Formats: sequence, C-alpha cells, structure tokens
Amino acid sequence: MAGMKEQQFTEEKPLLPEQRGGDSDMESCEQLMPAGDWKEHDVETPYGMLHVVIRGAPKGNKPAILTYHDVGLNHKLCFNSFFNNEDMQEITKHFVVCHVDAPGQQIGASQMPQGYQYPTMDQLAGMLPTVVQHFGFKSIVGIGVGAGAYILAKFALIFPDMVEGLVLLNIDPNGKGWIDWAATKLSGLTSALPDTVLPHLFSQEELMNNTELVQSYRQQINNTVNQFNLQLFWNMYNSRRDLEMNRSGTVINAKTLKCPVMLVVGDNAPAEEGVVECNSKLDPTNTTFLKMADSGGLPQLTQPGKLTEAFKYFLQGMGYIAYVKDRRLSGGPVPSASMTRLARSRTASLNSASSIDGSRSRACTHSDSSEGVGTVTHTMEVSC
Repeated sequence: MAGMKEQQFTEEKPLLPEQRGGDSDMESCEQLMPAGDWKEHDVETPYGMLHVVIRGAPKGNKPAILTYHDVGLNHKLCFNSFFNNEDMQEITKHFVVCHVDAPGQQIGASQMPQGYQYPTMDQLAGMLPTVVQHFGFKSIVGIGVGAGAYILAKFALIFPDMVEGLVLLNIDPNGKGWIDWAATKLSGLTSALPDTVLPHLFSQEELMNNTELVQSYRQQINNTVNQFNLQLFWNMYNSRRDLEMNRSGTVINAKTLKCPVMLVVGDNAPAEEGVVECNSKLDPTNTTFLKMADSGGLPQLTQPGKLTEAFKYFLQGMGYIAYVKDRRLSGGPVPSASMTRLARSRTASLNSASSIDGSRSRACTHSDSSEGVGTVTHTMEVSC
C-alpha cells in the first residue's frame, strides 16, 4: 500500500537451507516451510526470551495472524501443514504472519540450565504484549492449539484490546485435578516423554492404530524438540489453573472473551470435553463451535483444507479479505457474501448434532441467519 513504511527489525535470521544442518528429522519438518521471506527473531520479554518467526510487515490497520503451538510441538510441527495449504496461502498473503515458539521449544534450542524456572502459563501469556509492540502490530487474530490455545485465551482475557479474534483448537479451560495430575506424573515415570505427550495430541483410535502420522510425530518430538525443555513446558501446562471466565449472567461479575471466537476440535479427540466446556463459558453471539469429523486429535494436520475454509469465513465475518481466490472454482474470486455452502453446512448439522450429541446440553446447536435472531451459538460439524 502506498504510504506504508517498511518496518526494519533487528536480529533477523532468514531460514536458509544451508543453515539447517543435515538432520533428517529436521529436514522432514523444515521442507514444509516454503522458501521465501520468513525471518527468525529473538524477542526479549519481561519473562525471558521468545523465539518468533515472521513473514511480511504490518499492513495498515489489519491485525497480524499470530500462532501459538501445543505442548510437545513447535510452530513447524504444529502449523506447517495448515499454513502451506494452497488456499491458506491465498489468505495469509493479505496479512503479516507471526509464529511464536514457547521458550526452549523451537528446533535447535539450547537446553535450559539446571534450576531454570519455566514461565507459568500466565507469564507465557504476559510475554505476548511485548511481541505485539515489538513488531508494531495494531492487534492480532490468534490461532492456538492445546496449550497454545490456553495461552492465547489468557492473553485475550488480560489484554482484550490487543485481540480481534481467536481460533482455538483443542482448548481445555480447566486446570488438572489431583487424580489427573497424579496419573500424569505416574505416566511420566513409566514412559518416555514423547509417549507421555502423544495421548494429549492424538485420539485413542490414532494411537491404537499407530498411524503413520503418530509414528512420524513420535520420532520428530523425540529428535527435534529438546527433551529437558519439553519436560519443563509439559510440567507447567499440567500445573495450569482454570481459565477464569464465565458466560454473562451465569455468575456475578462474569468475565469472558470479548472477541469473536472459533472453537475447533476433532471428533473423539482427547480435548473434546474441554472444548465443549469452553463453549459453555463463551458468549454465544460471537462464538462458532466447529467439530470436525474424521480429523483425529490435530485437525490442522489431518484436515488443513477444511480448517482453511472455516478460517476464511471466520475472517470474512470480521470484515477482512472481501475476495479470496478459490482454486476449486476456476480460480475466480469468492465474494465475502458467498457463504451459501457454509450456511447449509451449519443448518444440516442441526439435526445430526441434536440427535447424536443431545446429551451435551452445553453444546446446544443452532443455525444462524443473517437477521441474527436472539442469541445463537454457531456450530458446524464438518464431514470429510
């Protein structure tokens, strides 16, 4: 855009192939990242250093797309399949994209010193305003998975003016009870760390079938993520407290997310109950609940195309990307008003959701209309 200043950043480290070394697991992870203008930064925050990978510069008043990965992963393992989807690239060219790695979780990270106190989940959220200010973002649309979804939700609760929208996959708003905590500790004593983390990431069906994806991620978590650092992050995530949010009218002085939210979970995913619980705590007038069929525990890996489509409509609903080229429709632009197929999907899910998931009263499903009658929760069940 004319009149826009190119922002100069320090500590730039372009992701060049010759700098990556020869580790085969690292290469299998890196090859998904398209060559180009991705740059690495180390940003000093009040709670320690954050590794950030960014592409582009702030575009006018548009928010940045900022991601935060799940525990056991990093931005490459968590988001490469999703962001390298052709339709997703058509979307992201309109925005600056910022991937945040939790401290010590990026590929090639140095091991934290003995006795290092890993930041709490609240402190991890408290690091993000520094990132937003450092790069000159006006605001963000956050995409978080698991632990990253919890951190972004916490960030939005504390700094609502910095967040325009959130896409939260596999979020669990509840802290662990004593029984769950003890079970996790016992599992850590009897299993290797990757095998302790995998049931958090993948469905029981995926684990029992030992799918190719599970095998690949077991190997990559073991070989590309520093195990000492991962243990620190894993322990802190399992020590999290309940997210202090409740739907308006349910408790005195209820506080919840103010921005539009899209909740996403795969059917039979380990986080399914937590996401349903989160849905019950959010404002139904600006919350979309997307339950994806046949997607396992990590929909952004198994169904990136379906998730991209949902994300496109989410952004369009916020008033961004009025026209997005859809390669499936002869390469022509798709106007933002063209939501017929999605509306049909939402309407069709009414009967299936009420019959199959009728017992889950907190996930009550309604079809939305352009007139917006009453308070509605937008719920989509996507079949692949």
